Amino acid sequence: MPGLESSPAPLAFATRQLHAGARGFDSHGARATPIYLTAGFEFEDLGDGESRFADPDTGFSYTRVGNPTAAAAERRIADLEGGVGALLVGSGQAATSTALLTILEAGDHIVAASAIYEGTRELLRSDLGRLGITTDFVVDPRDPAAWEAAIGPDTRALVAESIANPRGGVLDIPVVAEIAHRHGIPLIVDSTLATPYLLRPLELGADIVVHSASKFLSGHGTALGGIIVDAGRFAWDAVPGRFRQIAGETGPDGRTFVERSGERAFLDAARRVAMRFGPSPSPLNAFLLLQGVETLSLRVERQSQTAATLASWLEARPEVASVDYSGLASHPDHDLAERLLPAGRGALFAFTLAGGRAAAEAFTTAVRLFTPMTHLGDVRSLVLHPATTTHAHRSDADLELIGVGPGLLRLSVGLEDAADLVADLERGLAAAAATTTAAPVTPVAAPLEAVSA
Repeated sequence: MPGLESSPAPLAFATRQLHAGARGFDSHGARATPIYLTAGFEFEDLGDGESRFADPDTGFSYTRVGNPTAAAAERRIADLEGGVGALLVGSGQAATSTALLTILEAGDHIVAASAIYEGTRELLRSDLGRLGITTDFVVDPRDPAAWEAAIGPDTRALVAESIANPRGGVLDIPVVAEIAHRHGIPLIVDSTLATPYLLRPLELGADIVVHSASKFLSGHGTALGGIIVDAGRFAWDAVPGRFRQIAGETGPDGRTFVERSGERAFLDAARRVAMRFGPSPSPLNAFLLLQGVETLSLRVERQSQTAATLASWLEARPEVASVDYSGLASHPDHDLAERLLPAGRGALFAFTLAGGRAAAEAFTTAVRLFTPMTHLGDVRSLVLHPATTTHAHRSDADLELIGVGPGLLRLSVGLEDAADLVADLERGLAAAAATTTAAPVTPVAAPLEAVSA
């Protein structure tokens, strides 16, 4: 990219989120990334078409395989994450599915943290299970022995989140990565909640990072997208017979992806998987993603600061039984957060109302700024009741085990003024207190200045 590769010193994150991969590919010299809203691309002749089909890097053929707008988003996010490249797909769930299907086949085994996004858990447990791919879940991701014990001869990947949804557990990425590599398997980290601004898992030893780009990366709740970023370091051919799609099967040229693509072997194999399964991103959504990434650091920094303020304020309230936010000293992963997340602990956290479901329902009905909906990472603040939505299919015993009780609410903190959000929480807590059989608690708001200090 003109102007970046010759820079005398590494550029800061805030600069790269604006400039990385943004110039030199548009024939008209457009400074803003154009939206290439086309299904296909014209071939100059038969040889040109042949070369584009044989190697997508030589040119675009069909938007299901690649598109200039999507490619710009891939370059930008790969740069921010520190990867050799990236693949943009239609959603975060498509990113997880594509990454796993690139590696796995029937008979393979996954070890995953139990504290992960519920959609991912069900993908592993149910959907991949029907394809003959099994998963064991580690109840305590901080226990290295638990990861070790779950790994077997057929294990082909470890899967976890950098910040877990919904209770904010923090993954000790260096420890889990070391375990994975000792067994010759990759660590795949969903880093949606952290974003590359707060944490870059590839720098800590992870091999592949996935994001729901619909969330903080896009930031405005307007577009779906998912991204897969590869560190380019994992030796896919180190153990003969493993990872056959990448290191075993040969193409028309008689070579494997490892032999043909080197450090980009996984990404090129993943692009083929995406081409065949078809989770294509819209060029318009790719453009909206790029627009969102340009303000990523500004948004996430502000949202994280406000989340810390709200979490501290809620923890002091009598209506609240507990708050799950790694920025608080009471969180079991607070020490990890201090070590791995120095720039902020993220903008999503959960808290549990003492009054149970009735209190949670009253709270959700009463608030005006926190929108009740199943999304996160928006510039607007959101609230969700997991027990009746994302986790509704779980048994009561399961919910108790993972700490998702009837009074638990998940907050995604937006860009509203912190004092206005505190006032909205005050409104919700007053409504929650009124549902209890005891005399209603008179809300006493802690001074915002005190919890901000």
